[in-house]
Amino acid sequence: MKAIVLNQKTYKLEIKDVDRHVISPTDVLVQLKATSINHHELWTLKEKKLRSDSNIILGSDGTGIITNLGADVKDLKKGDEVIINPSLYWGTNDNVQGENYEILGFPKHGTFAEYIAINQDYVCHKPQHLSFQEAAALPLAGLTAYRALFHRGAFENNDRILVTGIGGGVALFVLKFAIAMGAEVYVTSGNDKKILKAIELGAKGGINYKDSDWSGKLLKMSKGFDVIIDSAAGKDFKELTEIANPGARIALFGRTAGNIETLSPSTIFWKQLSIHGTTMGTNEEFKNMIDLISSKKIHPVIDSMYSITDISLAFDKMANGEQFGKIVLSMDEFNNDI
Repeated sequence: MKAIVLNQKTYKLEIKDVDRHVISPTDVLVQLKATSINHHELWTLKEKKLRSDSNIILGSDGTGIITNLGADVKDLKKGDEVIINPSLYWGTNDNVQGENYEILGFPKHGTFAEYIAINQDYVCHKPQHLSFQEAAALPLAGLTAYRALFHRGAFENNDRILVTGIGGGVALFVLKFAIAMGAEVYVTSGNDKKILKAIELGAKGGINYKDSDWSGKLLKMSKGFDVIIDSAAGKDFKELTEIANPGARIALFGRTAGNIETLSPSTIFWKQLSIHGTTMGTNEEFKNMIDLISSKKIHPVIDSMYSITDISLAFDKMANGEQFGKIVLSMDEFNNDI
């Protein structure tokens, strides 16, 4: 089969012929129809830390059709349209992933390929109202957003939500989920056009974080926040604690602005704030996320679509921070035996 393989000498992605997966009795073989890219893979390409004796097929997100399955597979059959959960081997503690935890794409081969073999436990039926391309946008970003908002953010009815850095896939899923639950949502961005797009999607308002008084203006606009979902950290993280309401929860899932420089302990303990790190989510949360997408008929925001052969251009766009929504890769060229 054909796959996009990471060359660990040049850290470039190359199309290669590789052996097709052998499935175990509990595996399904999925012919992939679409995938999408994430900062998870972008950091891999930038940081150049992976090392392996074999070719590495990256890719966490994927959706497609089951073409074969092991003898012990239940509740799935050939021809089923499915979506793959990239959060593997979480463990028994819902509060934190275990020592065997992996994200699909390394060391287990990922979705930048014609086919993938994966245990039945990490496969769900694709939401019927979504195309393959839309469904490919869900797995990593949707799961991260779901856990950040509902588990770590402990969302409750009537909570006021702030989503920082709107435009990224996770942030937009948080926006979509919170609005679907009837919440009042505000956003930040360094791009005024992205704020306007978020308002078109249902956000109550937003502020450009490049404004010197962004937090003060946001506080005046909103009267404070009960849940804040942040992907940046950095020097402005302190401002989030200032505009958080007493008893608020802040969930952090990224580091795009670097290390947190200063925090006021008195602000945190006097307001009784909860600051939670969050990464991916459990298998149960993935299923709940799919159920929410299906029941509320939520459509992901797609920024753009590329062919699998233009994957480097797709990553260039992500690296430049130009996207508003998910960048999706069509597998049609692979499926047509390029």
